[in-house]
Amino acid sequence: MIEIDIGPFLISSGSFLLSWHGFFTFIAVATAVYLVGRWAPAKGIEPDDIYSIAIWAILGGIVGARLVHVIDNLGFYQYNPLQILYIWSGGIGIWGGILGGFIGGAGYSLIAKHPVGVIADLTAPALLLVQSIGRLGDIVNGEHCARAATEFILAFNWIRPESDARVCANGVGVPVQPVIAYEMLWNLAALFVIWKLRDRLKPDGMLFALYLALYSVGRFMVTFLRQDKVWTLGLQEAQFIAILVLLITVPLLVIKARPTTAAQLAAEGADATERRTRRLSRAERRRREREE
Repeated sequence: MIEIDIGPFLISSGSFLLSWHGFFTFIAVATAVYLVGRWAPAKGIEPDDIYSIAIWAILGGIVGARLVHVIDNLGFYQYNPLQILYIWSGGIGIWGGILGGFIGGAGYSLIAKHPVGVIADLTAPALLLVQSIGRLGDIVNGEHCARAATEFILAFNWIRPESDARVCANGVGVPVQPVIAYEMLWNLAALFVIWKLRDRLKPDGMLFALYLALYSVGRFMVTFLRQDKVWTLGLQEAQFIAILVLLITVPLLVIKARPTTAAQLAAEGADATERRTRRLSRAERRRREREE
C-alpha cells in the first residue's frame, strides 16, 4: 500500500492557490506543444504553425473538458448554472479535453489549410505521454474515487484530511484501487505500440485513430474500478464515450488503415520537401520585406 501524505496544493499563499493537478497539467500541455513542434519540421510543417494550432486545441480542450464534467454532474449544475464558468474551482473530464482539443485543433487546421491527418498523427504519441504526466497531479490530489482495495496488494491511501479523496465514498484513510496508476501504465503500453507504428500506417490520421481506439479500450476497463456516477447498464459516462469512440475508430481502421508502402513513403518525403521549400520561400520573402 502506498500512503500519500501530501496536500492538494503546491502553492497556497493568500488567495493564490496552485494545485498539483494544475501544475502537472501545465507541464503536460507545454510538453505536448514542444514535442509536436519539434517533430513537425520532419513532415515539412513549420513549428510556428503548430503553435498557432495549439492555441485553438488548448481552448477546445478546456471547453470540452469542462463540458464533459458538467454533463456528468448535471444534477448539481442545473441548479447552479453560474458554477459552470468557475473552471478554476476544479472539475474537468479528460475525454472532453481529448475530443475538444481535436475539434479545436483540426478546425483551425482546416481553415488555415494545414494537413490535419499529418498533424493528428504527430500528436498521437505526445498525447499518450503527456496524459501520463498530467495524471501525476491526480495521484497527489486524490481526485479519482475508486473501489476499496481489500483484495489487492497494490493500493493508494490518501491520509491528508484536506485531500480531494475526502469527497469520495471511501473517504480519506481507506486503501483504494490505484486506478490512476493503471491508466498510466496502459497509456505507456499504448505509447510503445504507437511509437513503433509511426509512419507505418496510411492514410494520414490512422495513427491518431489507433491512439483513440487504444485509449478507449484501456479507459473502458479501468473505469470499472472507479466510483464515478453510473448512468445506466452499470456503466459510467467515460465508458459510454469510449464505446462511441470505438464505434467510430474501429470500423475506420478496418476499412481504411493500411501498411505504408515504399511508394507512399517516397511521396510523403516529396510532400515534406515541398512544404519545407514553401516555408523557406515564405521566410525569404519576409526577410526581403524587412530589408526594404
